[in-house]
Amino acid sequence: MSTRYIFVTGGVVSSLGKGITTASMGCLLEAGGLRVTMMKCDPYINVDPGTMSPFQHGEVYVTIDGAETDLDLGHYERFTASTMSRLNNVTTGQIYKSVIDKERRGDYLGATVQVVPHITDEIKNRILALGRSGSADIVIVEIGGTVGDIESLPFLEAIRQFVFDVGRENTLFVHVTLLPYIGGAHELKTKPTQHSVRALREIGIQPDLLICRTPTRFGEDAQRKIAMFCNVAPSEVFQAIDVDEVHKIPLVLRDQGIVETLVRKLNLEVLHTDMSGWEDLCRRLTESTETVSIGVAGKYINHHDAYKSIYEALRHAAAANEVKIDLVKIDTEALGDGEELSVLRRLDGLLIPGGFGSRGVEGKIRAIQYARTHGLPFFGICLGLQCAVIEFARNVCGLEDANSTEFDEETPHPVIDLLATQRTVTNLGGTMRLGGYDCALLEGSRAQRAYGVRDVRERHRHRYELNNRYRPRLEEHGLVCSGTAPDGSLVEICELRDHPWFVGCQFHPEFQSRPLSPHPLFREFVAAGRRRRRSIPGGEREGARKSLV
Repeated sequence: MSTRYIFVTGGVVSSLGKGITTASMGCLLEAGGLRVTMMKCDPYINVDPGTMSPFQHGEVYVTIDGAETDLDLGHYERFTASTMSRLNNVTTGQIYKSVIDKERRGDYLGATVQVVPHITDEIKNRILALGRSGSADIVIVEIGGTVGDIESLPFLEAIRQFVFDVGRENTLFVHVTLLPYIGGAHELKTKPTQHSVRALREIGIQPDLLICRTPTRFGEDAQRKIAMFCNVAPSEVFQAIDVDEVHKIPLVLRDQGIVETLVRKLNLEVLHTDMSGWEDLCRRLTESTETVSIGVAGKYINHHDAYKSIYEALRHAAAANEVKIDLVKIDTEALGDGEELSVLRRLDGLLIPGGFGSRGVEGKIRAIQYARTHGLPFFGICLGLQCAVIEFARNVCGLEDANSTEFDEETPHPVIDLLATQRTVTNLGGTMRLGGYDCALLEGSRAQRAYGVRDVRERHRHRYELNNRYRPRLEEHGLVCSGTAPDGSLVEICELRDHPWFVGCQFHPEFQSRPLSPHPLFREFVAAGRRRRRSIPGGEREGARKSLV
């Protein structure tokens, strides 16, 4: 079977759920036995989101081959079995950089370099390269931004041309659009969708399917009206209804017959779509009655997407433990030495995620000290591990003013220090220790028991590491270095034996957690929180209900 290409565009406003729509279609087609991969085309000029603020762009998702990519690639990996790589994320910055490099080498033989055909050809070549990699029957390409954005025009022109390169029978256009509900009129309005499709058709693209984001189900009259004005059949208008659980979206689309429509339009061979595992997942996510309160303490907590994969991994672990997560977001800049720490008393577990810079670090260290001394299950990720080491060095090992050289270059005890390979680095973008690295686990350690194996491979994104000069002192006082690089040169996991659950890891396990196979460390962390919840009466948490958000 020749490779089929599905292009997903969006209109009216951003954040309609193009990424979830793309991932959901991939989920359904994969459940039908097809091999699926996905691509995100981002219209910003940054080469990648690696140097962008989480407040602007949300988290940076790291692939196994070390690419810093858009967070939508996290949706793709979580909803399917496909593994993303640097081939799966394309930005305007990458495209222009590649074209300019070719022009400087003389590859265009003196031609005037223009958006059409040179930029559009480069975009098409990136899409074709992914399709020709041989890893998928279906390539689903999500175009970032909205129709009408000047930044997205080269990508839209490229996919318009793409039809003529691979054949109309091998391509499908899916347009995600908005149906707002106007309270005063007590009705859904179809005009935004009509205008969005008209703008897309003016570019030369006729959508084959419409997926309408709507707060409430609409009837056949609205469906026929949308179909008539948008030049599609009523059966090709689908409803992306607001749901209480995002993992229900593939099931919502399946129940409307989207699989049959995709199969018919692309002439696919799908005999049966088995979503029983996904249905069981949604049941556990929505029907569990027991609650575990997990605090996530960081400096980006006011932007939900900044820790997107963390929150998703916690939900995966909750489903595995058949509990619900009461997520408590804690701004570490607000954690002083006094009563502010009382928020931690209501928790069943504390998680400190990754990050950069000194802002909020002392609050993280205070929170970790509380967790260590009060038996509160603790999970530190990347910077979270580093803060745990600093706290242990200061308050257990007696190393006053211990710190990371990231925060204090003159610290007398640099228990966290810059990696040797980073000392000559000057550029910020794409220069950290990135992607998959092997880790050897200490037999019998908490981490090894969680994984059930001795050797694992995890994804990294950092410049600083535990300073091996201080490792003997830390271990002498009870810190267990339970995961290291295979040659023992770098410490990747630390834990405490005499604690209900206290683990920190230098890597980012959230990037490898999946709804149907939660990451072992997240699963065991939530399990420890559940044990604490069951062992401590709820009344002892009273008086500490305020979240420091």
